Amino acid sequence: MKKYIPSSIVILVISVLLIIFLATGFWQRFFYPEEDEVIRTRVVTPSETGSFYVEDHDGFSRFDNINTKIPLDDEEIVIATVNKESEDGRAEEQFAVYRKASDIGPIYLTYFSYDENTRSYRRMWDMPTAATRAETITLFNQDLIGDRNNCIIVTGMNAQNEHTMTIFRRTPGLPLQSAYRKIAELQIAGSIVIQETGRTLAYQQGVARGTSHNIASYGQDPMSSNFLDQIETIYRFNPSSGQYERSSVSRIPGSQIEQRRLRELLSGARGVFENFIHGLWYYVSPEGTIDTKQYLYFDPVGKEIIFYGDEAQQVFQWQTSTPTRYGIYIRSQNISISTLLRFVDIGLESLDRLNIRVIEDVRLKITVSTTWDGSYRRATMSPSNGQNAPIIKEPINALYDSSWGRFQFLPTGEYTINLAGTIRKGHYVFYNIDRNELLELRPADNTSESRMIYRLENAAGVTILSRVRLGTTGIQDLMEPPVTLTKVIN
Repeated sequence: MKKYIPSSIVILVISVLLIIFLATGFWQRFFYPEEDEVIRTRVVTPSETGSFYVEDHDGFSRFDNINTKIPLDDEEIVIATVNKESEDGRAEEQFAVYRKASDIGPIYLTYFSYDENTRSYRRMWDMPTAATRAETITLFNQDLIGDRNNCIIVTGMNAQNEHTMTIFRRTPGLPLQSAYRKIAELQIAGSIVIQETGRTLAYQQGVARGTSHNIASYGQDPMSSNFLDQIETIYRFNPSSGQYERSSVSRIPGSQIEQRRLRELLSGARGVFENFIHGLWYYVSPEGTIDTKQYLYFDPVGKEIIFYGDEAQQVFQWQTSTPTRYGIYIRSQNISISTLLRFVDIGLESLDRLNIRVIEDVRLKITVSTTWDGSYRRATMSPSNGQNAPIIKEPINALYDSSWGRFQFLPTGEYTINLAGTIRKGHYVFYNIDRNELLELRPADNTSESRMIYRLENAAGVTILSRVRLGTTGIQDLMEPPVTLTKVIN
């Protein structure tokens, strides 16, 4: 005879199983699939307040504390830190960049690891980097090789104003004291970039390795007189040696670089040309002279255009802009006289010159002696940081000794250089751009360059002149030997 289980017992068993199923959270796997792990690269930049601004590559930003897991020595000053999960995933390890207060030598990287036996952090090792200038340091970690073994990367500049990059990578299976070693260290009077390559979905899901990123350095071509001509050097990771090694060297003509930039500006992409013209532009006469009493100022963020001429300033509201084949066409309205409209047709002559044509609205005739049409040259280098115009400083009356000879600045704005009885003359002007103090020399003779610009730095009671070039990307060092001015005291 068959035995039947009472329905009440069946209901009781099902209820118990349902309660266990809900309590353990196992049901969530059916309704909420697990998300792929997102690996973020954190860039830490020091600030003046002692805190550090952290920006992730995915746009997430926050402030991070620069306290180290273990206090450093009294003479060691922390510059930046970065934390990351340990290889076994049990604890957080930390890397810190620091400099020695009594040393003007290299910047150092130190490593803190958690010791489970003592339940405390230990300082495992210290290694020097190629950078020496603390204010330029950037510290972050990134999977360069494609094996999810994040490299520690330190970038900055050295005493010769060269860009540097030092990369450390952990070798699996070795003790922590010797597990990390340098796999690349570059320094160049130019720029260094990581050429990131696309990685497969299998890499993103943790199933397969990814392609290694290359490192590229760009420096001026020493065999060319054109400043824009560059040498590109590519470094690839060699699995056999475990190092980044030089794989190719190629020359990039300056014309190609300039043409590439011009194509970007004239692509018609929204905001590209507007951001390019942001800043102050001086009028250039047909004879090639700059008229600092007539200029235009474009502010696409504040939606304003300022016309200055005949010692009068007119402010117009930037209403609309339309890309053209050679530049942009802007419709503007006077903020005081609403019936006064101006249409500004801007064409690109070069990366530092514009051709501008201004059309007055025919509904209101206003007689203005200033003619706005013509060529304009850029006056500001970095409009986004709030430095809208160069600050001209007053002439000085001083005498210096230098490698050029006896250098005298006259209060009339003229200078003379006396070298063994040979005298050279010209005009000078001191001004500030983006917190950089600059000196511009304009020789009176026609055989020399018409415009020579130097950055001024004061050190140990002397003034150091470093030759620079003003370009669309800012102030660029020409890497020429500096000139030292020692003041002559009567």
